[in-house]
Amino acid sequence: MDNTFYYQYKNYDVMYKHFIVAVLCFLPLLAVAQEFGYVNRAEIFQAMPETTEAMKKLDDLAKNYEAELLIMQEEYQKKGSEFVAQRDSLPESIRIRRMTDIQDLEQRIQGFYQESQEHIQRQQQELIIPINDKLTKAVQAVGEELNMVYIFDTSANMGLMYWSPSKCKDVTPLVRAKLGLK
Repeated sequence: MDNTFYYQYKNYDVMYKHFIVAVLCFLPLLAVAQEFGYVNRAEIFQAMPETTEAMKKLDDLAKNYEAELLIMQEEYQKKGSEFVAQRDSLPESIRIRRMTDIQDLEQRIQGFYQESQEHIQRQQQELIIPINDKLTKAVQAVGEELNMVYIFDTSANMGLMYWSPSKCKDVTPLVRAKLGLK
């Protein structure tokens, strides 16, 4: 009898036994109920009082910048109109100085506009990050309390092509309750 065949068969037999033992060890883990949940993060975010306060602060800031920009634009319009009306009667040196003043004012307006947009964006980040963190912690707490494996955000298509609402639990009301929202 060829011993090579016997040793190969014996190795497969050992591998088969190890495979069965591994399956039996992991079988209880597969039997544990794994729950999936979903939450409408955008809905909760909009309902949070902190969001309302942050949006009001940002609106007020934007209105202040708009008012200042309007004043600068009115000054630009006034200087431009005066220059156009008088340019033919002005000496060359005065005409050049006024043109330079108008160009400087135009650049200041553009710079102010850009700075205001950057400041509003920084303020938005500073105000929104703590709100997002609070919401994330509430979602995580609900997930831990319910022993969930995953909680999907239905307000942002996070690459999910399909999910079954009937097989997942909507934890939006629980997160809202965790945050004290009605």
